[in-house]
Amino acid sequence: MNQLHQIIIVGGGAGGLELATQLGDTLGKSAKARIILVDQNLTHIWKPLLHEIAAGTMNSGEEETNYYAHAAKHHYEFILGRFETLNAQDKQIVLSKSRTSKYETASEQQILQYDTLILAVGSVSNDFNTPGVQEHCHFLDSRQQAEIFQQDLLHLYLDAQNQQAEQQLNIAIIGAGATGVELAAELVEAKQNFYRYGLNKINPENAVISLIEGADRILPALSEKIADHAQSQLQRMKINVLTAKRVEKVDAEKVWFTDGSSIQANLKVWAAGIKTPAVISSLEGFSKDRMGRLDVYATLQTKSNPDIFAFGDCANCILDAREPALGPRAQVASQQAAFLVDAMKARINGRSQPMFLFSDKGSLVSLSKNKAVGELMGQVNVQGFIAKSMYVSLYRIHQATIYGYAHAGLLTAKDFVTRKITPKIKLH
Repeated sequence: MNQLHQIIIVGGGAGGLELATQLGDTLGKSAKARIILVDQNLTHIWKPLLHEIAAGTMNSGEEETNYYAHAAKHHYEFILGRFETLNAQDKQIVLSKSRTSKYETASEQQILQYDTLILAVGSVSNDFNTPGVQEHCHFLDSRQQAEIFQQDLLHLYLDAQNQQAEQQLNIAIIGAGATGVELAAELVEAKQNFYRYGLNKINPENAVISLIEGADRILPALSEKIADHAQSQLQRMKINVLTAKRVEKVDAEKVWFTDGSSIQANLKVWAAGIKTPAVISSLEGFSKDRMGRLDVYATLQTKSNPDIFAFGDCANCILDAREPALGPRAQVASQQAAFLVDAMKARINGRSQPMFLFSDKGSLVSLSKNKAVGELMGQVNVQGFIAKSMYVSLYRIHQATIYGYAHAGLLTAKDFVTRKITPKIKLH
């Protein structure tokens, strides 16, 4: 009896989990392939939610997906472990697995054999070796980092309650792309909620949020019109928007700029750039771009090995020589995941590999509870509640992809009820 074709997906982010789900429900369910998903965490959180988790306006425990439970329902296997390296010649990947008990902490390695390897490990923040950033800035690359920021923010408010006089809070967000803008807007809602729930020694007017961008305007990836509208909305929220300000260094109390000026900051978040994780940067024998992303063909096969695919933020995919590489966007990863389902079916059946085509649906940026801005198909500008509704629908589409439409509908109803009866801010 022939052994099943073994497909290993490394990375359970939005794209990786969507791909594992769809491959499991097709090839896995029909026993045409063995699908394995590898991730270093036990649960999945949709990355665009991290700014809400960091601000405390969303409880991460209510939005997580357990990989083991999900795998059991969708006909794939989940393996907990950190991807360390691969041996392309022997078609093996090496995982490290840690185990902590009351008496000891142990680490072991596990080797997995693959027929097809798909890398979907995403990206991490790039501090460009700016002095002080690693020591004094928060990052929002993972749920754990978002929760650490939320705890630090909460304890600043709790500590302020023990003081006689009102306190000042200064938060600096470095990088005014989508992540920085969304976090800044979400923190405005957070500071108002803290005050509403009795943590009132920091008046919302005394909680100053500064959004810092080295370019001449915020949201440089979007049109100037959308960026101008977003900036006017942020300024209406009393957010201090600083453009054309390049950060020279960061210390415990301040953010310093190359022009010699500085601002005070109790909390600092770095959201100014991305790069591939160290595990991708350290891979030898692979063609990469200057950001360390793996060069791939339009088939999403790496240019160095046809048995290894890469997609999402860790892949440098150029579909047209006249156009730049596809950017690190959730819709790119989602479309590539759907494409790879057909590509894996073709691969197993011995057919030629199809070519990926990207359809740009536009970009949306959240500006708090009921507002968003964006552009659709590169032409149509959307704002306000309509844009926010479309922004929320992106998450519902992701849920429908990994759970099915009936399950996603129930989750939508649950979220509606939960947000009506629970506090608007996480206070623990």
